[in-house]
Amino acid sequence: MLLRLNVLYQPNSLDVLCWTSVYYFLLQYIRSNQTKWLYILAIVFAIGFLNKYNIVFLFLGILPAIGLSSARKLLYNGHFYGALLLALLLVFPNLLWQYQHRFPVFLHLRELAETQLSHVNRWTFITSPFLFFSGSLLVLLVGLYALARQDGWRRYRLFLWSFIFTFALFVALKAKDYYAIGLYPIYFAFGATYIGRLLADSKWYYCTAVVLLPIVFFLPIYDVAFPNKTPAYIVTHQDAYRKLGLLRWEDGKEHSLPQDFADMLGWKELARKVDSVYLQLGAPEHTLVLCDNYGQAGAINYYSSCGVQAVSFNADYINWFDLEKDYKHLIRVKNSHEELEEMRQTGPLFQQSVVAAHIQNPYAREYGTVIFSFRDANVDINQRIRNELLAQPTYFNKQ
Repeated sequence: MLLRLNVLYQPNSLDVLCWTSVYYFLLQYIRSNQTKWLYILAIVFAIGFLNKYNIVFLFLGILPAIGLSSARKLLYNGHFYGALLLALLLVFPNLLWQYQHRFPVFLHLRELAETQLSHVNRWTFITSPFLFFSGSLLVLLVGLYALARQDGWRRYRLFLWSFIFTFALFVALKAKDYYAIGLYPIYFAFGATYIGRLLADSKWYYCTAVVLLPIVFFLPIYDVAFPNKTPAYIVTHQDAYRKLGLLRWEDGKEHSLPQDFADMLGWKELARKVDSVYLQLGAPEHTLVLCDNYGQAGAINYYSSCGVQAVSFNADYINWFDLEKDYKHLIRVKNSHEELEEMRQTGPLFQQSVVAAHIQNPYAREYGTVIFSFRDANVDINQRIRNELLAQPTYFNKQ
């Protein structure tokens, strides 16, 4: 699972590293009682928070676990609160930005709950470790067992309670299964340590078997969990992917490709076709490229060979509009299901309006996305953008 996660261009890779590091530094503090580990932990937590708010669930799991374990003496340690203050200071600029922009994170979470998390099956989340860590699940379970039953590990029982609270919180909120991946690595460390002690005096072939087990389980998973097959191959061999639930997207429906793979396709085609329309209009300083979402805008800005700087009313791109330019033309990147409505509403505002191109890769998640070309505006585009921005709940009016 960790290998698969790290081939994707997402913040989850650093998220897992920060979760694991926070647990590690907490473990170091418990072992040594040296306060430096608390401050290092605070710095790593802040980095994780600035990368992805998901790490807050780690904190919400650890806090009650401290009260239920022998680590409760931390609550009477001034350095514990000093570390909390350090973490707060490091994330304060982000919290201030959220406040100034009316906390768009909550709007995002509400949209996420309505459009994606509503399709999450709690049982799928509970059983996800059996798929994610099929070859090393034994090590994970042994680690949890050792924390629960071994008297010599009593001082580490905080980690058992933390696992229970964080896992339960994710289940209650119907989180996506990959949100919890950072929760597991520390328990592999506990399990590996305990198994190592059990096998210390065993025959060599027992140790070899434990080492080979993850490799044996990895080989069949490698064929379906990684983007090492062509889209055409996956479409014609869907049974293996369907059995593992890989064709089910966040909309709750099954599709022809795993969502992570479909997400990788179509972006270069989009940028190339936007570039072509951009050049045809022949007035880059007067042309606005407006997209439906941050994925489209980011892809165009990254892959464009013409220096296009696309924007969107979605996510933080809402603060990237350059209203110093005098816009006369508009390139609109729009989802296909709203194509006719977009033409009906926007077309009369310009002297010329055409559907310039579509995304034609049938395997891409952006398949069918429409690129409109609107030339010579009959209205003040800049003023209409200002009106739209001021109507957005996440826009910060600096004036």
